[in-house]
Amino acid sequence: MRAGVPIRLAAKLDVVDKDYFDNHVRPLRQHPLVEFIGEIGDDEKGEFLGNAMALLLPIDWAEPFGMVMIEAMACGTPVVAWRRGAVPEVLDEAVTGFVVETLDDAVTAVGRCPDLDRARVRQRFEARFSAARMADQYLRVYRDLTDRSAAL
Repeated sequence: MRAGVPIRLAAKLDVVDKDYFDNHVRPLRQHPLVEFIGEIGDDEKGEFLGNAMALLLPIDWAEPFGMVMIEAMACGTPVVAWRRGAVPEVLDEAVTGFVVETLDDAVTAVGRCPDLDRARVRQRFEARFSAARMADQYLRVYRDLTDRSAAL
């Protein structure tokens, strides 16, 4: 809302999250820029993420990877995420998105997202996180392990 752009929230609402949702998210739904979509399936993610200006990931835990970040990048969508867990390792600053520390930083970053080249976001995804890239990396690890075993 502070960034002045519409926000569409897609999330699974677990029973354990109901109080948080009722106290923090539900009141925001009254704002004309806020739309709560609810849970979306894999068949809907490409369109949802691909049509977004950016993915906003305001995590406050040490996320070990953040699959949703690479799902967004696969669609060419930049990511704005808080500096927690693996976020700084997954995002390429000012290329695939922005790593932020504060809400003010996030608002500024959202405004900068339209300047990022969406084709380049997709290219970085391909270079770092595609299935082919991951398979090559696994093969490299396996070869290193077998080479070490043979040397013993």
